[in-house]
Amino acid sequence: MTTHRNPPFRAEHLGSLLRPKEFLEKRAAFEKKGLSQEDITKAEDEAITKVVDVQTEIGFRAVSDGEYRRAVFWGTFFEELEGMTEIRNPSMDIFRPYVPDIAGFIEKGHKPGQSCVCTGKIRHKGESTLVGQFEFLKTLIPKERWGDVKVTMIAPPWYHLRYKDGLAYPKDVYANNEEYLWDIAQAYRAELDILYAALDIPPLETKNITYPAHLLDFCSEKMLAGWAEDKSNTKTPDELLDAYIKCYNDSIANHSSKMHFGLHICRGNFMGSRHFSEGGYDRIATKLFQTLNVATYYLEYDTPRAGGFEPLLHLPSHKNVILGVITSKFPELEDKEGMKERIYAAVDVMAKGAGQTRGEALRRMGVSPQCGFASHEEGNLLGWEDMKNKLKLVRSIADEIWPGEP
Repeated sequence: MTTHRNPPFRAEHLGSLLRPKEFLEKRAAFEKKGLSQEDITKAEDEAITKVVDVQTEIGFRAVSDGEYRRAVFWGTFFEELEGMTEIRNPSMDIFRPYVPDIAGFIEKGHKPGQSCVCTGKIRHKGESTLVGQFEFLKTLIPKERWGDVKVTMIAPPWYHLRYKDGLAYPKDVYANNEEYLWDIAQAYRAELDILYAALDIPPLETKNITYPAHLLDFCSEKMLAGWAEDKSNTKTPDELLDAYIKCYNDSIANHSSKMHFGLHICRGNFMGSRHFSEGGYDRIATKLFQTLNVATYYLEYDTPRAGGFEPLLHLPSHKNVILGVITSKFPELEDKEGMKERIYAAVDVMAKGAGQTRGEALRRMGVSPQCGFASHEEGNLLGWEDMKNKLKLVRSIADEIWPGEP
């Protein structure tokens, strides 16, 4: 099978970037009805222009809008689907309390302020709010680079895992998970059709779509213990993981030959630089790398909670890894030589698993921060210059390991 290249690039990031302070102030004023929609759109345009300039000046080929038009990384995809309803201040009784992001809220004495639940047959309505985001980005970069635009989309099973068994959808609408997840996959296909057409570039060019995915929840010992204690569950964690992987594959089946799909395996990235999940990739490595039909894995490897590199033995020889060895959560700058050593250690495991030389395996790797800098608009516990320094470090590492490559 063909290995995707350019994208992904040697120096990558996950898409969400810190908002400038002045932009956050304007966003707060807008929320309090102190700014008009026209004013906040102008502020968004200005902030996006600024952050695109930062990315290009540092030397990143894959550029994003920083997710500045979103309050949180997942945007509003599900809310825009027919059959999905946004709920504010939902009752905690509907959630699995041991799923890491819900458990994280509970541990801090909080609760989700918003969620989205199925109330009818799920269908795409034929329009995408992401198109406008694409169109503005196209005005900021040359046409020959439109294919480098990076966009993140919410994972197809995102809301399903949150809810207790049987509460993700009405039983008179969907008889089982398979029917529900299939209609979600069809909605994603419709969205991807629209996004593919929106960039208006030659069919053989690839587009950069990254899904942040909490599949590592299935490696969390706390979640697995909670799952075993919850007698309302009718599926095992392995059965549900299989169903989610099938949903991913069904979602991109019509587009995987003409678009570049990456999957960010996330441990959580919330206000105050919080993470939600711990555990290495070992438990799901074979299914994750060999059954899921994405081209690139954006893997978190910034702290010991990520485990070792041994799971990379299972990575097929045609797939890429973007190694997230630089933390996006705190300002302290990593030692460049130490990070390079970690990259070489990881690539040697990849080479062994695929029967390749180190040089061959290196052609399937890049480097990035471990997660986004602002999955929520408030952002992580570091400043604008800290973020720039992290991105510069990523670019510098890439330049030394892969000189002359984007």
